[in-house]
Amino acid sequence: MSRIGKRPIAVPGQVTVTLEGQHISVKGPKGELSRVLPDGVTVEREGDQILVKRKDDSRTARARHGLCRTLVANMVEGVSQGFERRLQIQGVGYRAQVQGRNLVLNVGYSKPVEIQAPDGIQIAVENNTNVIVSGYDKEIVGNTAARIREVRPPEVYKGKGIRYLGEFVRRKAGKTGKGKK
Repeated sequence: MSRIGKRPIAVPGQVTVTLEGQHISVKGPKGELSRVLPDGVTVEREGDQILVKRKDDSRTARARHGLCRTLVANMVEGVSQGFERRLQIQGVGYRAQVQGRNLVLNVGYSKPVEIQAPDGIQIAVENNTNVIVSGYDKEIVGNTAARIREVRPPEVYKGKGIRYLGEFVRRKAGKTGKGKK
């Protein structure tokens, strides 16, 4: 039995969950999410908890059990609290700003790079170097943050670039034999 899959999911009071076969819809103060779960897994509601169970003991059902439980738990947490990813920009002259729904990045290219925020995602900038991506769908928040980081990933010699807050970038030593014959 999957350790993650057998844990119940607590449903807060302001969240409504609708189950129709393999289709689950979750609605809360931040938004509404729905998903079709794969075969081999069933979702049941008991009071203020959701239980994810597998139909049989097949290999695919065992593999999907914990995944489906985590997906449903992320849906419930997203519509009630939301998710956010923070990015940090390091480098001389590197900065970010928000214009409408677009994020404009000046990160060493000849022209600024514009990234449009998808629906349900808010992008904010603090101190011109800290970018906050927030929303109610964890998958889209993570993908948007990855797309922003992809514009200028951290460089290993000087550490310049866009990184997640708290991300450790291993630094390499530069050239050492400068001036020797």
